[in-house]
Amino acid sequence: MANKEMIPATEFCIHHNIELSFIYAVNESELIEIINIDEEIFLPTSQLQQLEKLVRLHHEMGINLEGIETINYLLQKNTELQEQIMYLNNKIKLYEDFD
Repeated sequence: MANKEMIPATEFCIHHNIELSFIYAVNESELIEIINIDEEIFLPTSQLQQLEKLVRLHHEMGINLEGIETINYLLQKNTELQEQIMYLNNKIKLYEDFD
């Protein structure tokens, strides 16, 4: 992975005023992925949107890590159900077009 696709976790922490321990905690909960290079922690840019959402839940709403895990699970389930509804609606439309 090219360095342009990653940012140092310490920069993210400074910018968002959070502790590095929060990054480690959400990584241990498998909510984000971190990369170790030469004893420095990096965040893939593809993870930034997810991590920023987790930071907002934690800091702005005061939700603990267990609550964040639950919310993340429910949001993923909601997305899966929405995709399934869209798939089924498209399938229904396909059959309606044959009438």
